[in-house]
Amino acid sequence: MGTIPYGRQDINQADIDAVVAVLRSDFLTQGPAVPAFEQAVANYCGALHAVAMNSATSALHVACLALGVGKGDSVWTTPISFVASANCALYCGATVDFVDIDPRTCNLSLARLAEKLGRAEKTGNLPKVVIPVHLSGQSCDMVGIHELSKQYGFKVIEDASHAIGGKYKNEPIGNCRYSDITVFSFHPVKIITTGEGGMAMTNDMRLANQMSRLRSHGITRDPTEMTHAPDGPWYYQQIDLGFNYRMTDLQAALGLSQMQRLDEFVAKRHVLAAHYNKLFGKSPVIVPNHNADCYSGLHLYVVRLPLDEPKFNRREVFDRLRANGIGVNLHYIPIYRQPYYEAMGFNPFDFPEAERYYAEAITLPMFPALTMAEQQAVVEKII
Repeated sequence: MGTIPYGRQDINQADIDAVVAVLRSDFLTQGPAVPAFEQAVANYCGALHAVAMNSATSALHVACLALGVGKGDSVWTTPISFVASANCALYCGATVDFVDIDPRTCNLSLARLAEKLGRAEKTGNLPKVVIPVHLSGQSCDMVGIHELSKQYGFKVIEDASHAIGGKYKNEPIGNCRYSDITVFSFHPVKIITTGEGGMAMTNDMRLANQMSRLRSHGITRDPTEMTHAPDGPWYYQQIDLGFNYRMTDLQAALGLSQMQRLDEFVAKRHVLAAHYNKLFGKSPVIVPNHNADCYSGLHLYVVRLPLDEPKFNRREVFDRLRANGIGVNLHYIPIYRQPYYEAMGFNPFDFPEAERYYAEAITLPMFPALTMAEQQAVVEKII
């Protein structure tokens, strides 16, 4: 048995043919594949608008900008996520704060969020935006977060980088029923891939238009958005300070092809997760908890090796698995522990559940081509 990575893309001949067709076409960058991919994802999720970009990081950045995040504003997110979930606020000149996680789901805790909002209201420090992250592909408590957003007046960006193909209350994640904007990632280890790439979903046409401009230098060719009538058919105007965050037709063609197998990929991940759960059986290993109202995208399968179980030394287990060619990982180091954020003065004692998670978590291999024999080898090495 060779090395088993923690994640791996699944590319078939149809995917290759789709990319080759673009290579033989007239458009490599901004052609028909990008809007076709956007429409396919919007249709799948039940959202009105989709804006494709070169990464989910870029999508988070322009989502914050479109919602008016700037100097003097605060953005709150979970500490158990990739740094991009917090960096997007700093790119806009805002400050970042964190809300501790729920010990069961490991997502942003609704109870801790409500407490923190209550305190922030008294001191006049309410957030402009809250970014719940659907860790491993399981939705946060979006109904509860949405209700708090109405009460306290903040906007919501769902970081659903792990979650395309998942459902919340039997509806597709990405429909933006409980948020202003939802962001997906199409990095190679994610559920579907475009190589690098991301997408922002919204039901607000104004936000969609703004994000579309911001991904392409802040330029418009729409006369209704210009400060005066066009000088001629060649005319365009830069009306925002935008960026080059565009997705290429090559990437979009791959994504459009991968969308055909999205449900199949997620279903296979659920079969693998159920098999892992069975293999761990009555062992002290804590397997992921899934809420009844969620159908996870299952991008990751994260177990916890309980601190109070003397037979487990997480570092020893991690090293043993890696030494045996099993590419385990850890998702994630709490963001406030990164040197760049430590310098801002965060206190780890403010986030006891995130600290406990970081001490116990280990990410096991999870991808559609993973075999049950490989899963057996992983579990045997742990137990």
